[in-house]
Amino acid sequence: MKYSTKLSDAVHILAFIVLNPNGSLTSDSIAESVHTNPGCVRQLMSSLRRAGLISSVKGHPKPSLTKELSMITLLDIYRAVEGEKPLLHLDTHTNPECGVGIYIQLSLQDFFDQIQEKAEEEMKSITLQDILDRYQEKTVHLGKISF
Repeated sequence: MKYSTKLSDAVHILAFIVLNPNGSLTSDSIAESVHTNPGCVRQLMSSLRRAGLISSVKGHPKPSLTKELSMITLLDIYRAVEGEKPLLHLDTHTNPECGVGIYIQLSLQDFFDQIQEKAEEEMKSITLQDILDRYQEKTVHLGKISF
């Protein structure tokens, strides 16, 4: 089963934009940092743009954030790239003839909904500024990172 890395990649892209203001911000250079392909970067940046988190002009590799770092939450970024997709997913391929197969999924969904609500509340409290502050702490302990 493949899991989505859109959220971490989107945070990486936003951090790269902030931390590399005078460097190359082409989808190629960002993709090299994220270790993915430029098309994936363009797709994520398009989602971030539609959500109003970044602005850019086609043909000019100078994307910028549209809000202060402290005003962009992890939930904002998650919603931009994942939409309303839940964090946890039920197995929809259980046997419909089995009482356990039906009712365990219904029971589990109640708990998944609780987890989703709590996770979203926590994600609302974590900002891009918090993430970049933690990044700075890590670079002090591990040494400066160059682009």
